[in-house]
Amino acid sequence: MVNSASATALKHDLAAEAARLGFAACGIAVASEDPERAARLQTWLDAGMHGDMAWMEARAHHRRSPEGLWDEARSVIALGMSYAPALDPLALEGQGDRARISVYAQGQDYHDTVKKALKALARWLVAAAAMRGLGEIGVKVFVDTAPVMEKPLGQAAGLGWQGKHSNLVSRDHGSWLFLGSIYTTLALDPDEPETDHCGSCTACQQACPTDAFPSPYVVDARRCISYLTIELKDAIPPEFRKALGNRIYGCDDCLAVCPWNKFADTAHRMKAFLPRAELTAPRLAELLTLDDAGFRRLFSGSPIKRIGRNRFVRNCLYAAGNSAEVSLVPQVTALIEDPDPVVAEAAAWALAELSA
Repeated sequence: MVNSASATALKHDLAAEAARLGFAACGIAVASEDPERAARLQTWLDAGMHGDMAWMEARAHHRRSPEGLWDEARSVIALGMSYAPALDPLALEGQGDRARISVYAQGQDYHDTVKKALKALARWLVAAAAMRGLGEIGVKVFVDTAPVMEKPLGQAAGLGWQGKHSNLVSRDHGSWLFLGSIYTTLALDPDEPETDHCGSCTACQQACPTDAFPSPYVVDARRCISYLTIELKDAIPPEFRKALGNRIYGCDDCLAVCPWNKFADTAHRMKAFLPRAELTAPRLAELLTLDDAGFRRLFSGSPIKRIGRNRFVRNCLYAAGNSAEVSLVPQVTALIEDPDPVVAEAAAWALAELSA
């Protein structure tokens, strides 16, 4: 490790610069492999719990450790941005004419916001290291789409711990952190890892509508509503459709019930993550009429855009079938002969449910 006064000062200034750029949490972890963490990943993959997310298995060797992805990496700067909601994420439960969109997707695409700040911080780090006589250093930035284990790295860096819902929980920000990381060739003193503070609480386990947790700290993606509505390209299995309720993009239930959320403060939330008014309680009747062009217009700059119109309307049809709103029959009927066979099948299912 670099133990010079320059490196110590750099680490202090790094945290200050991260906060200035909008990060609510910042910590350092070593880039070497953690055998226990790597073994948990392999066990999860061997059980097939990643579902159709083939990229998880294809690049497992990169996920095992930061050095496995970039052998020159010596430290990981783990960072978190708060998206703590001001409104109750569960408030729309049971409102059949409305659709529920996960809190994180109601504002601007976090990939863009977090990556922009990561790049700015990485540029600052390179310049600051040179200024302090630490030489020329290398940096790489990652947010979500790369083969990086952000949550366990966040725990190793002291940002929080992986809760029983498998997501990172912070004592200061609850379950509402977007995670990103900077890999660097500069060896920095690591922070103390965060310890588990879930205790005997099982609120997240009990809240899951589809029983996606075979055991605490383990999520079976194949049963998770976030996976089913976002990652799964085919028809959602009939056994899960009723449990979707009116959720059309993601699910916040296990996150929303976490007791540690009482410490989360919206004052730390980036303005980019403020919810768009039209996405906080959208009407299913309007969403069901979206064609491809209308979908792209509505979700420009939103993470929802990545799933495309067909998958999105498929989800809306399941919600319509669960709504008991017969007023939606005309919109559903219009999709019975949709060119996409998955949408057409979802429309037939929804119409049967509304006619029952």
